[in-house]
Amino acid sequence: MKIAVLGGDGFVGWPTSLHLSSAGHDIHILDNLSRRWIDTELGVQSLTPMDSIQERTRIWHEQTGRRIRFHLIDLARDYELLKNWLAAERPDAIVHFAEQRAAPYSMKSDRHKNYTVNNNVNATHNLLNAMVETGLDAHLVHLGTMGVYGYSTVGAAIPEGYLPVGIETISGGTARQEILYPSNPGSIYHMTKCLDQLLFQFYAKNDGLRITDLHQGIVWGTHTRDTAVHPQLINRFDYDGDYGTVLNRFLIQAAIGYPLTVHGTGGQTRAFIHIQDSVRCIQLALDNPPARDSRVEIFNQMTETHRIRDLAKLVSGMTGADIAWLPNPRKEAPENELVVESAKFRELGLAPTRLANGLLSEIVDVARKFAYRVDRSRVPAVSAWTRDLAPLINADPEGRRLKSVS
Repeated sequence: MKIAVLGGDGFVGWPTSLHLSSAGHDIHILDNLSRRWIDTELGVQSLTPMDSIQERTRIWHEQTGRRIRFHLIDLARDYELLKNWLAAERPDAIVHFAEQRAAPYSMKSDRHKNYTVNNNVNATHNLLNAMVETGLDAHLVHLGTMGVYGYSTVGAAIPEGYLPVGIETISGGTARQEILYPSNPGSIYHMTKCLDQLLFQFYAKNDGLRITDLHQGIVWGTHTRDTAVHPQLINRFDYDGDYGTVLNRFLIQAAIGYPLTVHGTGGQTRAFIHIQDSVRCIQLALDNPPARDSRVEIFNQMTETHRIRDLAKLVSGMTGADIAWLPNPRKEAPENELVVESAKFRELGLAPTRLANGLLSEIVDVARKFAYRVDRSRVPAVSAWTRDLAPLINADPEGRRLKSVS
C-alpha cells in the first residue's frame, strides 16, 4: 500500500514509518517538524542524538534499499497544499500522528493552550475535509489517547470506545443504544483528542469515511527492530518535564543520581504500551480496516496498567535510586483505579512486551549510555495546571530541597 504517515518524524511516527516500510509499503512522511522547533523553544534536546529527517531517510535507504519520502507540510495551516498532495498521490491509507502530544506543554501558558488547540483540531479537520473534497477512499488510522476517558472508573472496565446504555422512553420503556464513552479530558491536549473523536464520528456518518481511532496508553521504550538497524536511525527519547513521560523521567533520574520524582501520592494509575507493540498495533489496524459507511472503529491500545508509586519502586529496586515526593502540578484525583478492556488487539495476535521483561535494557542501553547528554535543569516537571498550583510547583524547579526516601 501507499501510506501517508502524518507526523512521521515524531516519537511514534518515526518507528512506525520504518516498520511499515520494512513490511513493503510505500511510505510518505508529511511533517512540519514542529517537534524539533519545540525542542529549541524549551532549550532541551532528545536524550538520544537525532539526525535530520533527510539524513534518517537516507540512512534507511542505504541500509535496506527501501525509500521513505519526506514532504514538508503543516497540516494545520497548509490546507490547499495538503489537499493537492492527497489529490495527486492518493494514498491507500493515512496514519495520523500530526498533533502536539504533551499534556504538560499544552498547559504551560495561554499561548501553549491556543497553539495546541489550533494545531491539533485544525490538523485533524483539514485532513478529514480534504479527504472528502478529493474523493479519497483511504483508511484513516488516528493515534488517540486513553486520556479521553479520564483516569477513573465507576466499578466497571472502560470499554473500547462505545458504551451500551439504556434510556427511559416517554412510554416508560427502555431504549438501548451504544454511545461514545463519556469524555473526561484532564488537559487541553486530552481535550483536543476528545474533539477529534467527534470529528471522526461526524465524517464517518456524513461522508462514509473509514476511520480507526486508537486510544493509546503511555508509550515506553526507545528501540524497535527497525530503529536498531543503524545507530543513526535511533528513536527520540524525551526526558524533560514537559515531554518526558513518567517512566522515561524515572529512568533518566536514576541514571544521573537524581531522586525519582513522584508527584502527589503516586496513586495515579496509568496505562502503558511498549513502542514495538505500538507500531505493531498500527499495522494490525491497517490490516483490518472498517467497511465504508460503518461507525468509527475504536481500539484501546495498551497492554498493562501501573500506579506511579509502584513504577518508582520498580525502578528504584533495579537501580538503587531514592524516591522524592513532590506536589502534583496536575489537577486530578490523588488516587484512581484504571480497568480497561483491550481484547481486540490480542484477538488479532498481539503478544505484548511487559515492563518487567524490557525495562532493564532501557536503563542500561539508553538511559545510562546517553546520560552525559542530560540537562539536569530540564528534568523537573514545572508546568502547572492552574494558576493556584504554579507558585507551589515552581518554588524550587531544580529540586535542591527534594525530600528523598528509600
